[in-house]
Amino acid sequence: MPRLEPGDQAPDFTLPSDTGDQVSLSDLRGRKLVIFFYPAAMTPGCTTEACDFRDSLGSLQAAGYEVVGISKDKPEKLATFREKEGLTYPLLGDPGLDVLKAYGAYGEKKSYGKTIEGVIRSTIVLDEQGRVELAKYNIKAKGHVASLSKALGLAE
Repeated sequence: MPRLEPGDQAPDFTLPSDTGDQVSLSDLRGRKLVIFFYPAAMTPGCTTEACDFRDSLGSLQAAGYEVVGISKDKPEKLATFREKEGLTYPLLGDPGLDVLKAYGAYGEKKSYGKTIEGVIRSTIVLDEQGRVELAKYNIKAKGHVASLSKALGLAE
């Protein structure tokens, strides 16, 4: 799968959210956006990352960024995840993998030394016009939000 690079126009999408609403990228235009792609709700690494975004949401929003999480989970599982962890930003489900593939967040990856196909933990930052500002692939869940904040110039 091709990966997005800074300057690329982000592929548009419409996906179901954890509340059952349809969310489109075009609905979010005019705002800076952090989209993080994660393998599965309610798994240890994904919970760490999702809670880290929850805990950092105030500082990201103060800098003008909105946050959206996307996984291959169905909206019902995402709703349970949101409730259980007190997540305060939209979670979108892509069970058909179309958006994950379009963003380069699905494909071959290493897991415990084996090459498998699956969701690649990734974060794409978009500007107000939907252009890629930053694209990070194969990231580690722990410490990612702090590293992202630093890359965006929000932390020392």
